[in-house]
Amino acid sequence: MTGPARNTLPLPDYDHLPIGGLESRIRSLSADEVEELLAHERSHAGRLPVTELLSARLEQLHAGAEPTSGDPGGLRPEQGASRTGSPVSPATSPQPFSPPPHGTPDQRGKPKGDRT
Repeated sequence: MTGPARNTLPLPDYDHLPIGGLESRIRSLSADEVEELLAHERSHAGRLPVTELLSARLEQLHAGAEPTSGDPGGLRPEQGASRTGSPVSPATSPQPFSPPPHGTPDQRGKPKGDRT
């Protein structure tokens, strides 16, 4: 699919959306729109978590679920990038490094041949 055709997908910038923002944004789509995204995903990136998410939503819609307002704004790509990072905090970080009990690397040892 060429660039202009991507602009006709039900979600703008679909190819750049993080999976975390995709789940809330597809809630507002109809079954036809989800099928369109699923076909696009399968023929392009084929990301398993995304195809599973789209397939699950499609099953919900076929089982009688109605599109909801969802979050059409969802996470924009630039917002998703800031959400990556370490969950480490001062409460979960390890204790500061302390040297091993046998000394530190800057303590020079005596040569083996010198026994005086």
